[in-house]
Amino acid sequence: MPPIREMLAESGITEQQWRVLRVLAEHGPQDTSTIAQRACLLLPSLTRIAQKMRDNGLITLARDDTDKRRQTIALTKAGQRIVDDNMDEAAAIVNGIKQRLGADNYEQLLDLLSLLEADT
Repeated sequence: MPPIREMLAESGITEQQWRVLRVLAEHGPQDTSTIAQRACLLLPSLTRIAQKMRDNGLITLARDDTDKRRQTIALTKAGQRIVDDNMDEAAAIVNGIKQRLGADNYEQLLDLLSLLEADT
């Protein structure tokens, strides 16, 4: 995580906020439960994080028309800009990890992390 933290320090966002931005950039607007799962965050944590991100203009929050308990989160242009500005560096960090581990070990790591996610 240190390389990611260094990358994000200039953007003024946290690792958790970065994960939310990445999930939204990859999958589009989603409900909070889906984002929490995909970003590996507890729902109460996401609620707090999303409030701050909304206040900072990075996302929008909208209540579902049919189920007022459900919220949908979407990226704003400012949020997308942060993703775009950091994507090359994030990819370079991942490539560095792949090189250090080797392709087979990297794939095994991803498989093991998927197993962990499946258990939650």
